[in-house]
Amino acid sequence: MKVFRGLQHADLAAQCALTIGNFDGVHRGHQAMLALLRAEAAQRNIQSCVLTFEPHPRDHFAATTGRRELAPARITTLRDKLLDLEHCGIDQTVVMPFNARFAAQSPMEFVATVLARGLRSRYVLVGDDFRFGARRAGDYAMLDAAGDANGFDVARMNSYEVHGLRVSSSAVREALAEGRMADAERLLGHPYRISGHIVHGRKLGRTLGFPTLNLRFSHWKPAASGIFVVRVHGLGAKALPGVANLGVRPSMDSADVNGGRVLLETHCLNWPDGWGRDDGYGKIIRVELLHKLHDELKYDGLEALQNGISRDRDAARAYFASMQAQTHRQTTRDRI
Repeated sequence: MKVFRGLQHADLAAQCALTIGNFDGVHRGHQAMLALLRAEAAQRNIQSCVLTFEPHPRDHFAATTGRRELAPARITTLRDKLLDLEHCGIDQTVVMPFNARFAAQSPMEFVATVLARGLRSRYVLVGDDFRFGARRAGDYAMLDAAGDANGFDVARMNSYEVHGLRVSSSAVREALAEGRMADAERLLGHPYRISGHIVHGRKLGRTLGFPTLNLRFSHWKPAASGIFVVRVHGLGAKALPGVANLGVRPSMDSADVNGGRVLLETHCLNWPDGWGRDDGYGKIIRVELLHKLHDELKYDGLEALQNGISRDRDAARAYFASMQAQTHRQTTRDRI
């Protein structure tokens, strides 16, 4: 998949089938829309294209109004969103910087400069609640009429439901905020996951006997936070069981080299054979968050922190033992 920042690129497809949105989480509703987009692109023999935004438009308006609390919790980083879009078979993604100038475009200016001239759209697929342009003044009827005038087809996809529940980024955020990881998995179509390069931390974990793999979560407000049972991919042929802290580490002080940034700190229950103290830095891993143990806690002193991590490690081991026992029982029943 080709990725472009903005519209000023000679390599943009001459014509495209386009869909537009934030695609935070690339959940099952998004996946259904992207599958339809690919089919329409193939029928027209043109490229499939996603137009998305960074920052999230609500992040922009929260910052400009000084009301930071209005920013939505972020499900995925931009890196993971692009990986998910590529996995869905999209040919190209345009990441549009969402700033004051872009936000001020009228609906017709957006159609003319972005959809018609910038992306040379021949087919535009949107969701049933799609709005566009300054003050969200543009709606589906306006887009449909603009398509006729500018030579592109417009289609609308209804909401996607799972067991009667409308699949949306808001529903995923709610499930993650409440620690309902199984519900989040049903909405996403896979376990909730975060990927990235392993970065250096204070190396306090190894001092306490619990070395960790640290990933930065680039947004200040992750949709999930707390202590989780996890599975780590990218350190060998098999996924490794682990326990992880996602958040701002309330027991750390100002000496934290990550400066209060959101981190995913993962301790593997079984480290790869021959793993050294400084192995892994810069390596890309993917961590699946399977089950939430509890919210982040602030401990009084290193001994209390060490004891807390030990309890979390034991709880993670018990979780995996329980899953293994359930699998064994199911296998036995299947054989009978």
